[in-house]
Amino acid sequence: MAKLLNYIWRIWFLILATLATLLCGIFTYPLSFSEKTFKACYFFIRIWCLILFYGMGFRYEFNSPKGKQVCKNEKYIFISNHTSTMDIMLMCILHPHHPICFVGKKELVKIPVFGSIYKRICVTVDRKSIKSRAEVLHQCSQRLQKGQNIVIYPEGGAPDDTSLILDNFKDGAFSLSSQKGFPIAVYTFIGLKEMFPFDFGKGYPGKVKVILNDILPSHKNKNNLKKNAFELIYKSICVKK
Repeated sequence: MAKLLNYIWRIWFLILATLATLLCGIFTYPLSFSEKTFKACYFFIRIWCLILFYGMGFRYEFNSPKGKQVCKNEKYIFISNHTSTMDIMLMCILHPHHPICFVGKKELVKIPVFGSIYKRICVTVDRKSIKSRAEVLHQCSQRLQKGQNIVIYPEGGAPDDTSLILDNFKDGAFSLSSQKGFPIAVYTFIGLKEMFPFDFGKGYPGKVKVILNDILPSHKNKNNLKKNAFELIYKSICVKK
């Protein structure tokens, strides 16, 4: 019975995502064509995220152990652990005043309706292409200069091994910060790995714990940045286990 209810819940997500995409897409699609209207576009992206997050029965609890807060007029590179599709929705919900551009998989461009919007509002990367990966930093830098904020999942995607606490970090976010001078806001999301995993047959509604671990200023040594960020997230996950 529990398994059946879980599948019904997941099917509800597909229905909700389709309806939300069609509804918000009416506004998001035309607004996505111009950089001048990106803030307005982001408003409807957040509505889409709010519908999906709360419509699936999730809520969140925010904690900042060091008392850090993102400044309204500052541009950031946002990073977090990545274990669920809902990580994306949650990141947008957390930042109403910081229009976000995600670095995401190029394969998602193929999704009807969603893909045509996705390719305009995100920096897409073909992980199999060295050239594509090399272009990402340049494109992200341009987005930051134009007033957008960047979300990069430093693990390079959700780890295939679900028993892994935290996968090794790629250099991207830290190279970008080091080269361009933007701070990195480090988040840890606790609970979504169990509540909304990529396994269609698992999950449940509930409260997600959000930790703003720290805001790391830009540093010339990208490896130090990467090490500090990894340790912050890793320790937060281990403490909550």
